[in-house]
Amino acid sequence: QVQLVESGGGLVRSGESLRLSCAASGLRLESSNVAWFRQAPGKERELVSCISMSSDGRTYYANSVKGRFTISRDILKNAVNLQMNMLNAEDTADYYCATVRSCYGMGYTDFGLWGQGTQVTVSS
Repeated sequence: QVQLVESGGGLVRSGESLRLSCAASGLRLESSNVAWFRQAPGKERELVSCISMSSDGRTYYANSVKGRFTISRDILKNAVNLQMNMLNAEDTADYYCATVRSCYGMGYTDFGLWGQGTQVTVSS
């Protein structure tokens, strides 16, 4: 099957870290632009981070996570990771990865595959 599967979510305390993984099957993820989104109850879905296809490799971060989160590729595992440090309560949300047309402009609104999501809860 062609799919994305997120993992790594959980419940942590404020200031702790988590590493999320977006693993692909049925496609070479390095050939795709991959974005991480999150959505909390009562809030709109927001773009958290994005990494361009490996030939480009540019990254994007929302201002709210810049300096705390790092997106990267694990080529051998056909995955994209999101290292989340210094977590706080505002980071509590369901996190999703998706292939997108582009990380820039409005290209991140043109979706390909979506994962099922992984829940991140930060207590403070």
